[in-house]
Amino acid sequence: MAHTQKLSPNRFHAYMASFSKRAFGTPSAAVLSIVIFGALGYWTWLAVDWAIFRAVWSAENVAHCTEEAGACWSVIDARHRLILFGLYPYEEHWRSTFACLSIIATVIISCFPATWTAKRLTSLWVAGFAAYYLLMEGSLLGLAQVTTDGWGGLSLTLFLFASVVLLGMPMGLGLALMRRSEMPVVRSFAVIVIDTIRSLPLLTTLFTAAVVVPILLPSWLEGDKIWRVIIAFSLFFGCYQAEVFRGGFQAIPKGQFEAGKALGIGYWKIMARIILPQVFRHALPSTINMVVVTFKETAIVIIIGFFDVLASAKAAFGTGEWAPHYMEVYVFVGAIYWTFIFSLGQYGEYLKGRMALSTH
Repeated sequence: MAHTQKLSPNRFHAYMASFSKRAFGTPSAAVLSIVIFGALGYWTWLAVDWAIFRAVWSAENVAHCTEEAGACWSVIDARHRLILFGLYPYEEHWRSTFACLSIIATVIISCFPATWTAKRLTSLWVAGFAAYYLLMEGSLLGLAQVTTDGWGGLSLTLFLFASVVLLGMPMGLGLALMRRSEMPVVRSFAVIVIDTIRSLPLLTTLFTAAVVVPILLPSWLEGDKIWRVIIAFSLFFGCYQAEVFRGGFQAIPKGQFEAGKALGIGYWKIMARIILPQVFRHALPSTINMVVVTFKETAIVIIIGFFDVLASAKAAFGTGEWAPHYMEVYVFVGAIYWTFIFSLGQYGEYLKGRMALSTH
């Protein structure tokens, strides 16, 4: 510990010396650095002044939202329920709040290494999704029923994201294993599915699930729209994740699998105890990237009629009174997306550091 603390100042001074040399080592570099840093400082001050010092914060003071004033956060004060809960009944917003918290709590708890067993993770996610559905739908708890057409806002975005990742990850692993199969029919089927889905835009896949599938299937088989979209989105995620896993498999020497067979270990034990842990380690950076991209792509569901957080944001400034203040609404929604995506990215960095330590 003492050795680490002693080295930290030296590394900091070395970094600062390197930075000073690159930024101010020559007269031209110094002038350019001063201009760039000055411009960045000026723009930062303008943003802070607009967002904080000259801002109007409460809906009661909306009359003060003039061109001379800063950000009009009054629109958030007045319309935050619509942004966060969408079309969900006003008097039932507490249910949507707790449903949203159940998904967030499930994700957070599953990030702790103590839960990293198949039984614990399965039980946790089943409980989390059951709590979400029971609260949002309501009838099984004796509450007023709210069908999936009335779900919306942040809770719907989180539910779509968590469902897609939860279902898509095993789909991707299964397709990756099928693509490596020695049976030509199985391997060809996986190749066709992966290449076909990856050649289509996500919007086309979701539109097919939401609109085309009910036309082709009998009414008793078409199911709920939200579940069709989740399955299609999960398959899209799974096909891309299968290629990520395939890269992880290719990074492992074939001799490890052959050595396991020579020791008399079965195929599934070799996979579970030798191959897959290394695959996950190699595939982790790309997997984190896929998860982050998936969270952002949930906004596409607005096009097929779901009232997610972005659709709710558009409705928040859809009236004449709030139309001039669309920038504040988008900044608010952007902050929500940034919070979740930044948290996912930092957790990915933590996992990469943890796995790097485990290899030494």
